[in-house]
Amino acid sequence: MIQVSNLSKRYGPVLAVDGISFEVERGSVVGFLGPNGAGKTTTIRIMTCYQPATSGSVSIGGFDVFADSVEVRRRVGYLPESTPLYPEMRVREYLHFRGKLRGLILPERRDAITRVTERCWLGDFIDRPIGQLSKGMKQRVGLADAIMHDPEVLILDEPTIGLDPNQIRQTRSLIKELGERHTILLSSHILHEVEQTCDQTIIIAAGKIVASGSPQELRNKFSAQGQVIAELKGPQKDVEQGVRSLAGVQKLEASSQNGWVRVVVQPKPDCDIREDLFHLTSAKGWPLRELRRTGATLEDFFIQVTAQQKQHGETSAE
Repeated sequence: MIQVSNLSKRYGPVLAVDGISFEVERGSVVGFLGPNGAGKTTTIRIMTCYQPATSGSVSIGGFDVFADSVEVRRRVGYLPESTPLYPEMRVREYLHFRGKLRGLILPERRDAITRVTERCWLGDFIDRPIGQLSKGMKQRVGLADAIMHDPEVLILDEPTIGLDPNQIRQTRSLIKELGERHTILLSSHILHEVEQTCDQTIIIAAGKIVASGSPQELRNKFSAQGQVIAELKGPQKDVEQGVRSLAGVQKLEASSQNGWVRVVVQPKPDCDIREDLFHLTSAKGWPLRELRRTGATLEDFFIQVTAQQKQHGETSAE
């Protein structure tokens, strides 16, 4: 449904997007992640026909965003991070206006407004001036506008920003529901939301795609694969020395309180040291009251790969 090939964008001497390529299959919900300045918003603006690329190509539904921008706009619903609204308009009036711009005749507009009002929980605010709404409510109005024409593709930039926890949960459910009949590209800094909502994830840093796959696949690629945490009683110096001697220990942090030593171990890739650590405590006679392994999260992977990309960029610039 969405095909991006060798896409680049320059702002003078600054290369904001550096030859990226990816595909989004029909009916999938894909998270598009990146730190500030990574090129994420620039890519989205190119995909939604708001600005041209320097080189490369983007097609949506088989239509090129440069040559067939009108057809692309008909098939795309776009919710930008800062939703542009007319504060003096009432919500219903604004949705009628937007529907007319999209070519919907009056009966179609009325049906569409009824549908999106229910889906975006706007019933209590439909006749209120937009300028009187909270930021979260304005975000709902923007989402309603994006889905009014029932587009094939939805591109949502930070759709839960400004919402309270209940609204975030409702929006997550709505996105999952919309994913049953729409292709969705979701940009968000809330990594937990991406894990809960998206089938696939694309991570961009310094203008390049640094990782892609399902959230679970990305967690599995995280080289540290989580940490092993243990709390035992013994001399801290002896405990540290004993744990460091175990095969598979890559990094160790230790602290003590009231005679108990808490160790946080970063194991080597594909190593599970819990059994060896248990045998060590048994052999030394150290009481053990906690031994567990924490799973790597998408946030862990995101921090690692973006930090590596930043370090690589700094090294290349030297």
